[in-house]
Amino acid sequence: MNSKPAPSAYRDHELLSASPGQLVVITYDALLASLTRARVGCSMNSFEVTLPAIERARALLAELLGSLDRERGGALAMQLASIYAFLLGELQGMGTHPDAARLDRHVRMVSELREAFATVASPARANVA
Repeated sequence: MNSKPAPSAYRDHELLSASPGQLVVITYDALLASLTRARVGCSMNSFEVTLPAIERARALLAELLGSLDRERGGALAMQLASIYAFLLGELQGMGTHPDAARLDRHVRMVSELREAFATVASPARANVA
C-alpha cells in the first residue's frame, strides 16, 4: 500500500516529469498563490496570514532568481533578475507595512511573466521546435 496521499503522489510525478520551463511555470503558480494569500491576509488585517505568505513569496522569488542562467539567457536573464530583485525588495518592506494595492500590482506583474513562460514552455510548442 502506498503511504503517500494521491494528490502528493500526483504532484511528485508532475515535478519529476516536468521540463525546466514547466518547472518555472510551476514556481510562478506557487508564487501567485502566495502573493494572493498575502493580499487576502492584508485585506483581513491578518499578519498571521500575510507574513508567512510574503515570506513564501520571497523564497520563491529567490528560487527564480537563483535558477537564471545568465550566460545563456543574456539580456533577458538580466532583465528578469532585475524584476525579481525589485519584487524581493518590495516584499521585504511589506513585512512591516503590508500594502494591498502594491500586492495587486505584483500579482499582475507576476501573472504576465507566468503567462509568457507558460506560452514558451507549453508541450505543444516544444513539439513544433
